[in-house]
Amino acid sequence: MASQLGPEFDAELAALPFDPKIVSVNGDEPWRVADAADVLVVRPSPQWQAMREKPVPSGWPGRLRWVFSASTGIDTYPAWLLDAPLVTCGRGTASDEIADYVMAAIYQRSKNLDAVTVRSAAEWRVQSLGGVMGSTVGILGMGAIGQAVASRALALGMRVVGVRRRDTGAAIPGDVELLTGFAAVVKRADHIVIALPSTPQTFRAVDAALLARAKPNAHLINVARGAIVDQKALVDALDAQRLGFATLDVTDPEPLPEGDPLYMHAKVRLTPHISAHSEAVRHRLLEKLKRDLCLFAKGEQPGDVVDPVSKY
Repeated sequence: MASQLGPEFDAELAALPFDPKIVSVNGDEPWRVADAADVLVVRPSPQWQAMREKPVPSGWPGRLRWVFSASTGIDTYPAWLLDAPLVTCGRGTASDEIADYVMAAIYQRSKNLDAVTVRSAAEWRVQSLGGVMGSTVGILGMGAIGQAVASRALALGMRVVGVRRRDTGAAIPGDVELLTGFAAVVKRADHIVIALPSTPQTFRAVDAALLARAKPNAHLINVARGAIVDQKALVDALDAQRLGFATLDVTDPEPLPEGDPLYMHAKVRLTPHISAHSEAVRHRLLEKLKRDLCLFAKGEQPGDVVDPVSKY
């Protein structure tokens, strides 16, 4: 087994009962182990991103029987990664942390405590605060992240509408109203949460036409991929007061170039793709990978298989 996850992860995997042989591939070309390993554990890295526009390397996928991606999204890898016999992902391992980020963004927008904080007696005056209960969260993408957001929003007395592109059989919280099409969700939402996979079908799906359907004070939250949003159309909508605010944990590209209008825009909160960063996520990822490796060693198929057609 070859792994990009580092020595601490590798040591934990090496201690599994079936005594796997672990080889670290943190070098420049992790795909070069295809002829020397049965399993390749990968993570989004500059090496993979640099290969996205390059042809498939000679010999790929070699003797590999399984590729496991630590990330849920596989858009940061070259398309030929899916030529491996089996590709699975770390779906669900970061959903709770990302959903917490979404809820924090909703509260920050609704209450905006920074704006009402007083620093002198002269500023001491009563101001009205917005509310969360009774508002509507619209979720584009009802996968693991969307479901985690929905559960939290419902518990807080919010209404939830959503759309999903593929029925995976996963249970949707009972009070979520599933709609047909992105526009129907955007039209009703006070907070629009983007939780879609990045695929050719979702590229720039949130464009000027879709944003035109939003409420003038709506709050857009992107915790998926920057490529899903037409960022120029987003800035135009914010400037024209056709959209109220945007919380962006992802952009296209990452990082944005110096001087990009999103950095200093008064109606944008920008964070550097950190919503999933937590020690708890690392632990869940390790436990998931250990379970999946035990299944694989017994001749059983691991879960969360990536569909090579839909690419998620």
